[in-house]
Amino acid sequence: MADTNRTDLAAEVREFLSTRRARITPEQAGLPVYGGNRRVSGLRREEVALLAGVSVDYYIRLERGNLSGASDSVLDALARALQLNEAERTHLYDLARASNPSSRRPVVTASRVRPTILRLLDSMTDVPAYVRNARFDVLAANALGRALYAPVFDSPLFAQRGPVNTARFLFLDPAGQDFWTDWNKAADDSVAFLRSETGRAPHDKALTDLIGELTTKSEEFARRWARHDVNIHRSGVKRLHHPLVGDLALPYEAMDLPADPGLRLNFYTPEPDSPAREALDLLASWADAGTAAPSRNR
Repeated sequence: MADTNRTDLAAEVREFLSTRRARITPEQAGLPVYGGNRRVSGLRREEVALLAGVSVDYYIRLERGNLSGASDSVLDALARALQLNEAERTHLYDLARASNPSSRRPVVTASRVRPTILRLLDSMTDVPAYVRNARFDVLAANALGRALYAPVFDSPLFAQRGPVNTARFLFLDPAGQDFWTDWNKAADDSVAFLRSETGRAPHDKALTDLIGELTTKSEEFARRWARHDVNIHRSGVKRLHHPLVGDLALPYEAMDLPADPGLRLNFYTPEPDSPAREALDLLASWADAGTAAPSRNR
């Protein structure tokens, strides 16, 4: 098992570095180009080594998947050479940490939502809110959060197995195409977040099982997974189509819960008097009245 994990990690490092290298042209890196017979559109290994200030042999060793022993200064130089963004830089450091036996520490993920967080959710009566883990399992939600995500909670995918999981719904339930108005962006973001999580928690079996399931059952997921893109979601605008109140553009915040490793509080805060605010107020009134809101197009 340990050998398999090392092989998988080496492959992850190799594909991540090679795909980042392939996307940068010499012109973008500020390198001169002589002649027109380049066999690759991106940077060569020799060029990355030059930009990072390391030997070609050493860079080849890194790209073959051996980040063990790479210093922070080398990782920083590599991140600059490959023009990595914040999420990609974090992923590189996570991969290096996982590759180094002396710095490996088990990643602990909370498995339950504490009563204080549940009370906080229930007190947030005018905004949809929920708590999820890094595998997109929804572990708790307030009443408005459940009403907003009714199509997900009511999906046949979760009738006989739990927990509710937004990634499974996104890729395996056809209703996901209707719920996310910009489905492609939602799909890209979800896969990139899961890819980031594999660097942070490479030995999380539940995560590996989820990725294996989605890769096998969804060509859209498998195609995106092969890109090795990573991303971090902290805030933005979520665009959803609710079958009861129509299209919604909802600003959101995603906040890690420091006392509950791996858990995150997501909530939506539309502008006062905006169409999204009015739609949520309408949805809240139905939820408060206990009215069964239609959650799927029938």
